[in-house]
Amino acid sequence: IVRSTDNGSSFSTVTSRTSNHLTGVTFGNNTFVGVGRSGNIVRSTDNGTTWDNATSPTDKDLTEVTFGNNTFVAVGESGNIVRSTDNGTTFDNATSPTTKYLWGVGFGNNTFVAVGNSGNIVRSTDNGSSFDNVTSPNSGQNHYEVAFGNNTFVVVQHRQYIVRSEDNGASFNDASSRGVANNYYGVGFGNNTFVAVGGLSGKIV
Repeated sequence: IVRSTDNGSSFSTVTSRTSNHLTGVTFGNNTFVGVGRSGNIVRSTDNGTTWDNATSPTDKDLTEVTFGNNTFVAVGESGNIVRSTDNGTTFDNATSPTTKYLWGVGFGNNTFVAVGNSGNIVRSTDNGSSFDNVTSPNSGQNHYEVAFGNNTFVVVQHRQYIVRSEDNGASFNDASSRGVANNYYGVGFGNNTFVAVGGLSGKIV
C-alpha cells in the first residue's frame, strides 16, 4: 500500500496487514477500504497511514470495491458480493444472482451496478442488500469496469465494446462496438467526461 499527501506528486509505502494481493480501493466516510485475494479486506481511518483487517465473510478473491449511501460494496470471484454498513469494520454477504466472476462495481443515483464475465451485469436498488440480473446487449463479452456520471452508467468490455445506461442501470445500450482484438479494462468520469483505457498499445478513448 502506498499513499500520497502532495496531490499525487510522490508516494510513500505504508504497512499493510496482509501479504495477499490487493486489487481495489475506495474511500467514504473518512475511511479507505481495500480488497483483494482470498477475501482479504483492509481499512484505514487515519487517512491511509495505518491499516487494519476488516471482518470478511468470504475466502473468494475480491476485485473491486465502491462506496455509496454509507455502504461499502465489494465484488469478485464466483459472483461474490459483500457489503458493510458499519464503515468497513465488518462485511456480510449480499444476495447475488450470478456465479460468474465480477470485475467491477460502481454507484450512482442510489444504485449499485456490478459487471463481470460473460456479459454479466447486476444491480441493487436496496443499498446493496440484494442484486438482480440486467440484460447486456453484448452478453458474450466480459465486462471489466463501470463508472457513473451525469446520470449515466458506462461499462467497458472485452474487444473494446462499451455500453451505457441512462435509467439507473435497468437497461443498457451499445455506445460503441469496435469488435477488435484489444480490451478496455478501466473507465472513469470527471468534468463531464468519460475516459476509458486498455488495449495492448496504451489505448485511451
